[in-house]
Amino acid sequence: MKIKDFIFGIVLFMTGASHGQDSYIAVTAEKGDGIYSLLRKQGVDPSETFNDFIALNFDNLRDSLHLYEGRDYKIPLVKPDSVTIVDSLQKKSTEIKKIEGKEYSIFGEGQTVFLKSEKLKGAVYYLISGHGGPDPGAMANYGKGKIAEDEYAYDITLRLAKELLSHGATVYIIIRDLNDGIRDERILNIDHDEVAYPDKVIPLNHLARLKQRVDIVNDLHRKHSGQFQRLIVTHVDSRSKGQNIDAFFYHHEQSKNGKKLAESIHQTFQKKYKKYQPNRTYEGTFSDRTGLYLVRNTHPAMAYIEIGNIKNQKDQRRILEPDNRQALAKWISEGVILDYEGGEIGPIR
Repeated sequence: MKIKDFIFGIVLFMTGASHGQDSYIAVTAEKGDGIYSLLRKQGVDPSETFNDFIALNFDNLRDSLHLYEGRDYKIPLVKPDSVTIVDSLQKKSTEIKKIEGKEYSIFGEGQTVFLKSEKLKGAVYYLISGHGGPDPGAMANYGKGKIAEDEYAYDITLRLAKELLSHGATVYIIIRDLNDGIRDERILNIDHDEVAYPDKVIPLNHLARLKQRVDIVNDLHRKHSGQFQRLIVTHVDSRSKGQNIDAFFYHHEQSKNGKKLAESIHQTFQKKYKKYQPNRTYEGTFSDRTGLYLVRNTHPAMAYIEIGNIKNQKDQRRILEPDNRQALAKWISEGVILDYEGGEIGPIR
């Protein structure tokens, strides 16, 4: 882990009107652009501005999440107190704000984590992405190649880890790929070089793999005894090609804290679907499933998440599009914050 200082001088023509306290610029979406990549091109951190972008451009998005090629979109620009706006015509500038962030090699180059809040300060999270190493998990044909569950579950897990860190949490990524950071490609190359925290070879035997993960989490749980600790496991399901499923969540039947975590994330998803896809019924559920080895044997309160069906075309769009993977991570993190802050869980209104 290394710390770098980043100096931002924003050189641009301001266009349009104000959106709350922020200004925006208009940018035309090109072929292949998604929300995440479009924001990155403008030097804007998607994790900070994703929701603002959707709010600004809601009526100009397909399925509330996708861009139309050739259309103009408003890019929200957060306006910190000391950021300099440089007028490129008059060549004048005032003050440049020095912004510090942290870089973690596991996220890859350019994936700086900026502290957005301390809402999760004192909380410890263990993140397990499904399968990995010798086991790619569920697989499906896509084009002339194949896609594998473990690659997409891992990418979502990395994005979730980055979100949690940005709110002050302590985060352990249990399954790790030291040369695959956060990736913005749709088709994620399949490899088998994942290891278990910190650098343990993942066993070939299925039960041995699960036991290894349980032992790692339980050892860390003892290390952090007395702290607020939670475990989040992320998988992509595999069913018949025709079965389209929403994300759903499991917990241990006797764990009140696990139920609250799973329900907090589930309710966050319900609210997001109601806001961004009002004409679509969200059918994801949360329930106990103590029969799963990880659910039954790990000590921290936990939520076990199935993101979608890797074999279904509609669900494939949910995991193949990097913008969607970012949105999933963002929504999960908001549910995690709701759980940690003790927010009330009630009916959707």
